[in-house]
Amino acid sequence: MEDPNLAPEPEAQTLEPVSEDNSPSSGDQFVAFRRSYLYAALLPVAFVTGLAAGFLAWGRNQPVAASVALPAAAAADERVEVDLDDDPALGPVDAPITIVEFSDFNCPYCQRFHQITFQSLLESYPDQIRFVYRDYPITSQESFIAAQAAECANAQGEYWAYHDLLFSGQYELGATAYRLYAEQANLDADALQVCIDEGRYAEEVQADARYAASLGVSGTPTFFINGIPLVGAQPLSRFTQVIDEELN
Repeated sequence: MEDPNLAPEPEAQTLEPVSEDNSPSSGDQFVAFRRSYLYAALLPVAFVTGLAAGFLAWGRNQPVAASVALPAAAAADERVEVDLDDDPALGPVDAPITIVEFSDFNCPYCQRFHQITFQSLLESYPDQIRFVYRDYPITSQESFIAAQAAECANAQGEYWAYHDLLFSGQYELGATAYRLYAEQANLDADALQVCIDEGRYAEEVQADARYAASLGVSGTPTFFINGIPLVGAQPLSRFTQVIDEELN
């Protein structure tokens, strides 16, 4: 039975993940990427051009149905040691549960998670969750720019407000949206645009993406709950199941 609390599926985002032999998989909702293309795109010098060239064929906002590889540890039902780096985080540093999300501001399922599950998850475990957001812009060149825009907002002290606006879907991602969101978050929109144009946080975003790839992550959103992988726009119940087991 369909959960009445879930928002309807984005109309243009109904592609289903496929396995290596292109047969449909039974995986949950997430956007995946062909590993051969991903690794090429993650080369430090060609990150943006690789993403842009790959998406000229499919369209900037169309997710690619592609091969999916969970982290190797997931298959063995083991934890993955995930570095938190110095990425934006919510919640107490000493919280018993640490959730690291690798996400993409242009991914419809990442947006679905943040619009439906994110706040409920944090409200369900006050003071018990440390939530860390790490960039994995694999759906388009604009994803790469949006991630930098969020980092530029972070430099002005308003990462999470800007993060929420990017996932709101109020405007299509692009220069106009970044400025309007900056104004809504009471940021210096001109300074934010200069920050984006200069690529001040391009390497920071690239580093996150390279690290995600090194863990074997190939789809967004991907979460690690105390190192336990969880892939896709999962309902709140899937998160609470893992978290309750960890707390007990």
